[in-house]
Amino acid sequence: MGYAETYAEWKADPDAFWMRAAEQIDWIEPPTRALDDSRAPLYEWFTDARVNTCWNAVDRHVEAGRGDVLAIIHDSPVTHLKRGITFRELQKRVASLAGALRAKGVTKGDRVIIYMPMVPEALEAMLACARLGAIHSVVFGGFAAAELAVRIDDCTPKAIIAASCGVEPNRIVHYKPLLDAAIDMAGHKPDFCVILQREQEVAKLVEGRDVAWHAFQFGVEPAECVPVEGNHPAYILYTSGTTGAPKGVVRATAGHLVALNWTMKAIYDMEPAEVFWAASDVGWVVGHSYICYAPLIAGCTTVVFEGKPVGTPDAGTFWRVISENRVKSFFTAPTALRAIKRDDPKGELVQDYNLRHLRICFLAGERADPDTIEWAQRHLKVPVVDHWWQTETGWAIAANPMGIERLPVKLGSPSVPMPGYDVQVLDEGGHPVSPGTLGAIAVRLPLPPGTLPTLWNAEDRFRKSYLGHFPGYYETGDAGYVDQDGYLYIMARTDDVINVAGHRLSTGAMEEVLASHPDVAECAVIGVADALKGQSPLGFLCLNKNSARDHGEVVRECIALMREKIGPVADFKRAVVVDRLPKTRSGKILRGTMVKIADNQPWKAPATIDDPAILDEITLALQSLGLARG
Repeated sequence: MGYAETYAEWKADPDAFWMRAAEQIDWIEPPTRALDDSRAPLYEWFTDARVNTCWNAVDRHVEAGRGDVLAIIHDSPVTHLKRGITFRELQKRVASLAGALRAKGVTKGDRVIIYMPMVPEALEAMLACARLGAIHSVVFGGFAAAELAVRIDDCTPKAIIAASCGVEPNRIVHYKPLLDAAIDMAGHKPDFCVILQREQEVAKLVEGRDVAWHAFQFGVEPAECVPVEGNHPAYILYTSGTTGAPKGVVRATAGHLVALNWTMKAIYDMEPAEVFWAASDVGWVVGHSYICYAPLIAGCTTVVFEGKPVGTPDAGTFWRVISENRVKSFFTAPTALRAIKRDDPKGELVQDYNLRHLRICFLAGERADPDTIEWAQRHLKVPVVDHWWQTETGWAIAANPMGIERLPVKLGSPSVPMPGYDVQVLDEGGHPVSPGTLGAIAVRLPLPPGTLPTLWNAEDRFRKSYLGHFPGYYETGDAGYVDQDGYLYIMARTDDVINVAGHRLSTGAMEEVLASHPDVAECAVIGVADALKGQSPLGFLCLNKNSARDHGEVVRECIALMREKIGPVADFKRAVVVDRLPKTRSGKILRGTMVKIADNQPWKAPATIDDPAILDEITLALQSLGLARG
């Protein structure tokens, strides 16, 4: 059955479709129905089921005789360590940790914050919480103390599990002082903290509160899996960039299991025991869905990578990991490929590695410009496919379902909506627009299993943020269009669609043009305030490392290119060359912050920014253009 038939099958009978998908999960009490619409528009899935996530991710594989299959490969170029953990070993480690947590009073429904780097113990902590029915909330390791304190106060954890430090290419990140400061700031205090002491830094423990990872597990009874209801929260994940009151996305247990398991074959074309690598971090939604849960639920081997796309030690590190670990499906962010391409524009380092096991490269996180996709396809010699999803959805809204049917790739498009998602492009009045017309992208309710049912302790905010603007729809916050073939194009965040003299223009379309210039490695376009035209576009250009071109000449060529490709309507007259762009740690470019700096509006560096010093460089660049005078 191909994609069109599968999507039509879902649309004809969504309940039957998801009940069939649910047959692949081990239930303690199977669901009798899929959708629970008793509180519409707050929908839930498989509410009358009872299940345990850890059983489905770990124990059932051991029970089925696959205990010797590798569950986790930890590849850490920053510590020069590499190790594998089988499903049997993982079961013992997780049951032991869960038993120790239980002995300290953690039970079903309690919250546990996890504050760790990319080590297998981070996954073990997540799975140990799932084993007990505790609700974990992973906070990106090294996150600022003030932001961690806000999350402590919002989810009120009984315990915090942390590492002593993180390891970066040129420095040690001291986690424990940040954790101590956050607990001091927070009104809520955890009962205890579990600290994984890493050999790179042994942290000082607070007597009476802190326990060491290994010592507190000594002599405890391993914990069995605790059954939970289908709508029991598996985790809370705070959306990146939040300030003030954080937005805690809730993920319900049963829908999460069914949806993620379905995607591993249907989208990523994975079979049990094959190696899947999502080059992300457990602090982001990709890390939750496709480093920890989905690969393990499907019985695959997952790679936990502690390093960077460049600098650990060079722009060939991704290809080494793929080669040595026999990765079949690889998932990364376009921004990572752009960083590699900038350092190695001719793809010479790819030739150093045997990538014969690699079948597909998936991209998500930022819009994948055609130039980057073509570069990767040329050098990796496999399909490079974009797909689109959000923290809120937990899995792809639109994708090329490689395990169902390999659809033609259209550059610039994440392909087509997945079963469960009735995607519409709407005008400002909430009316569907014709193919090829730019509008707000919304999904007709109900959202499928695995998506957020609400926000943690903030139902009114959930309704206002996502359901209020277009009644009957979930508002994605993204803008784009659908073509005549039903392919979706995500062109910008809704806030990034700029209005130039009455013309609504997509910054994504402009960035696509700039990225096609042979000397441009990465770029961003923002709309700055213009007294005459409302807004005027401004481009930021990062050039390839080996480019010796005059900056003024490149800018002039880019302006001419924009006039040729988009036309005078774009009014594109200004661009500036910068060394780097401000981004979150997950790779999203901080366009909104750049707009505020350019327009002399009050701004604050987001908590998730990778390097705050970049904003000073952006300010200087804007001042050279007569902007950001304040």
